[in-house]
Amino acid sequence: MARHTRNIEEPLPVSGGWKETDPVAFRKFKHIGPLRLENDQVIPDVTMSFETFGELNADRSNAVLILHALTGDAHVTGDVAPGQKTAGWFSEIVGPGKVIDTDRYFVLAPNILGGCHGSTGPSSTHQDGKPWGSRFPVVSTRDQVNAEIRLADALEIDRFHLVLGASLGGQRAIEWGIMAADRVENLAVIASGPTTTADQSAWAHTQINAVTLDEHWHGGDYYDCEVGPTRGLSLARQIAHTTYRSAEELGERFDRIPQGQEDPLTGGRLAVQSYLDYHGQKLARRFDAGAYVALCRGMLTHDIGRDRGGVTMALSHVRARTLVVAVDTDRLFSPSQSLTIATGVPHGFYREIRSDHGHDGFLIEAEQATELLDAFLNTPRQKAKWPGEPAYSVNSKDD
Repeated sequence: MARHTRNIEEPLPVSGGWKETDPVAFRKFKHIGPLRLENDQVIPDVTMSFETFGELNADRSNAVLILHALTGDAHVTGDVAPGQKTAGWFSEIVGPGKVIDTDRYFVLAPNILGGCHGSTGPSSTHQDGKPWGSRFPVVSTRDQVNAEIRLADALEIDRFHLVLGASLGGQRAIEWGIMAADRVENLAVIASGPTTTADQSAWAHTQINAVTLDEHWHGGDYYDCEVGPTRGLSLARQIAHTTYRSAEELGERFDRIPQGQEDPLTGGRLAVQSYLDYHGQKLARRFDAGAYVALCRGMLTHDIGRDRGGVTMALSHVRARTLVVAVDTDRLFSPSQSLTIATGVPHGFYREIRSDHGHDGFLIEAEQATELLDAFLNTPRQKAKWPGEPAYSVNSKDD
């Protein structure tokens, strides 16, 4: 394995998130009005940023909702552009001729409430003209889905042929299946779970602390400062990235290789340390620390069973045909969590992606993901055409 040699030397921005003075790029916006949160606080004027791909058909029956992960955005497919720093993160799945064919489907991809890509979040402008900063309230997974439901209402989309989410997006997807059960025909939950476990909460807690203990955090009110909490955000990303990859992959790629001519005996780094440094700085250039904290805090609230009689009872309310996909080496969202969803919903299918890459396998193994989605969407009653193993359905009446 070659040494990891990429380094980023340019100064980091105070906030790497999209700013209202930046080019719009591919974003569209809807004001959905005031939003009362689960904790009874009110965001007085919520803006939802989103992208769309393809066209709605005459009876508006071809809508697909795609929900991004923690540091993702609405740009699921397409190129970089002024105001859009990254290319589409799902381009091998979404687009003309892809399994989610934008010549066939109308794809709606919202930016998450609390994020930093155009939807209302900590870096957004408050009614007083200043950033929300420390005043931004805790928003739960259900609050985020409620905002997305309101967006769908504003766009006059009454029903989705498919709601798909992965990782943190999968947490919102399963909430969609419960909160708007009559509006979801098919549901795909990838590398996610019905609750945030104690282990996942521990990882989120350390990432929150990494940011908020940065000397430049200033309680969340750093937007007018010369230096932002970028070191803390970078560290948070390094912690997270470790959970996104498998121990075996890191060992195979980096083993004990030093970074370049650096020597750990004299304070130098191993190649794996350089790799994490790179990914930490890379995120700090395109994301906002306040949004990162807000989304991690939101993740801590995720529990579909809360006030619904428990997870089993909550899952029983899902009406959609549901594909649940796990990554076999995922050490952040274990396959057992996916299986809990698949066995709990009335019409569930459980499949696994085989990958050496851990949680990020849902992005890396695009060919496997394509095969599974194709079988689910296009050959739902032909069990023999399901690719891969384990090839079995759970609680399904139409397999």
